Amino acid sequence: MTYDLVVIGSGPGGYIAAIRAAQLGMKTAIIERYPTLGGTCLNVGCIPSKALLDSSEHYHQAATEFEGHGIGLSNLKLDMARMIERKNGVVDATVKGVDFLMKKNKIDVYHGHGSFVDRNHVQVTAETGDPVVLEAGKIIIATGSKPTTPDMFNYDKKRVITSTEALNIDKLPKSMVIIGGGVIGLELGSVFARLGTQVDVVEFMDRIIPTMDKDCSRELQRSLKKLGMQFHLGHQVTGVKATAKQVKVSFVDKKKDEAKELTADYCLVAIGRRPYTDNLGLDKIGLATDERGRIPVDAHLQTSVPGIYAIGDVIQGQMLAHKAEEEGVFVAETIAGQKPHIDYNLIPGVVYTWPEVSAVGQTEDQLKEAGIPYKSGKYPFKALGRARASNDLDGMVKVLAHQETDEILGVHIVGARAADLIAEAVALMEFRASAEDASRMSHAHPTFAEAFKEACLDATGNRALNM
Repeated sequence: MTYDLVVIGSGPGGYIAAIRAAQLGMKTAIIERYPTLGGTCLNVGCIPSKALLDSSEHYHQAATEFEGHGIGLSNLKLDMARMIERKNGVVDATVKGVDFLMKKNKIDVYHGHGSFVDRNHVQVTAETGDPVVLEAGKIIIATGSKPTTPDMFNYDKKRVITSTEALNIDKLPKSMVIIGGGVIGLELGSVFARLGTQVDVVEFMDRIIPTMDKDCSRELQRSLKKLGMQFHLGHQVTGVKATAKQVKVSFVDKKKDEAKELTADYCLVAIGRRPYTDNLGLDKIGLATDERGRIPVDAHLQTSVPGIYAIGDVIQGQMLAHKAEEEGVFVAETIAGQKPHIDYNLIPGVVYTWPEVSAVGQTEDQLKEAGIPYKSGKYPFKALGRARASNDLDGMVKVLAHQETDEILGVHIVGARAADLIAEAVALMEFRASAEDASRMSHAHPTFAEAFKEACLDATGNRALNM
């Protein structure tokens, strides 16, 4: 079979690239090694984790907040198996949506492991049947990533698990140790903490979500502690040993050189992900990965082999589904002869705990390091009428603007609906708006979005109107 474009991998980057290419008139095929389309995001990542996050938050509110709203409950109980069943239903419906989009856009789907034969041919090897070789003028590598599991952690998929296995625990554990205080660990940790599991987080750095602004780290940790989560920051794990029913995690306080130990039902390893290029046949086309396993690309996301591109988690940058989507569209349009654009500084990051955390642009530390003069404005959620009405009082909005030009350089939000609120900041920053521009825009009252306007007022040096 001969195609204009073959995409290896059907995650958000891959399937979006295939759709955009088909829209632009290319004969397109997509290869997926697993039985269902959608990659990690739809099957064992973004979508199922958000389903569980929402379910667990409903349960937590019913258990802790409904009475304050005048809603009495008796015999509140958790049906963990039903919660997992609902999550699976959400995943199934979403995956079927991608199947529909492939058919709608006349994209041929091949299930099996894809590997390069040469620069224009990819072999698809399925579990049954003979291998199929596809010929293509252009090829996109969109094979995503896998959890990082060092040998010393003794990852067994039973007691020592990653996010993949955590999403299918259908009996609530009494305790869980999470190695890693980043996005994945905190999101899943909050799911189980809300439901009643004792969660301990062991983090090598001196704060959680260390790549985000320090104020966000502090605000989120304060909120998660209210769930009963305990944090062991600045600690290095030295060993993980599992038995049939428990797991023991050994770690050391880096400052005090003090050895510690925790025993729990599960140990969730959440220290990051690695690019997944296993058995892809890169050597057959002369491609080598860098020291972190990533595929080097140029400004057009083309590899050193003409006609072969790479996007998403297999290249440098944040491992985010929406980043991969933008890159998928970018490559498809580049191949079609268009002049697309991506501003990586304006790709937002989100932590889907509750309260949520979102950010776009530069952190305060990054601005200091770059020597950029800036000013800061903040506004707490507890001062919002809408936040008081819903009892979502935790969090704040922080706006960083250029000291001289007032251009918005970074926005950092911890609070209810932060994941949605950040879109306003992204839009304004795309058009290089100033903090004053944002402060003079009308925001509906009462809303959570008013906190952004008030933080911008504070950044301009004007007093917030609702403080």
